[in-house]
Amino acid sequence: MANFSKVSVGQDARTELHDKLSLTGAEISINDLPAGGSVPFVHAHKDNEEIYGVLAGKGRFVIDGEDVEATAGDWIRVAPAGKRQVFAAEDAGIRYVCIQVKKDSLDGYTADDAVIEA
Repeated sequence: MANFSKVSVGQDARTELHDKLSLTGAEISINDLPAGGSVPFVHAHKDNEEIYGVLAGKGRFVIDGEDVEATAGDWIRVAPAGKRQVFAAEDAGIRYVCIQVKKDSLDGYTADDAVIEA
């Protein structure tokens, strides 16, 4: 069995990578909203924080009633209890990645978790 998975993502409105990549520690989705579009619901989580990265376009996130403007290159972390909804700008769509992970689950990262092979 290979130690990696690869998938290409098209321009679908939403692509969830959990099953496509056999993820075991995170949920990742790629999302496209057209100009004036929005996620049709407000939501929060029980245990998982979400990290949003804006890949292209612009829009706004409403988090606990606060408008947070976002453009390509911006990254936003939302705690599990944060009530959130995403909106594309009226004049431009927004393409973003959403990474969902269990809060406080990171034991090590980068160099702390790496095993250098000779």
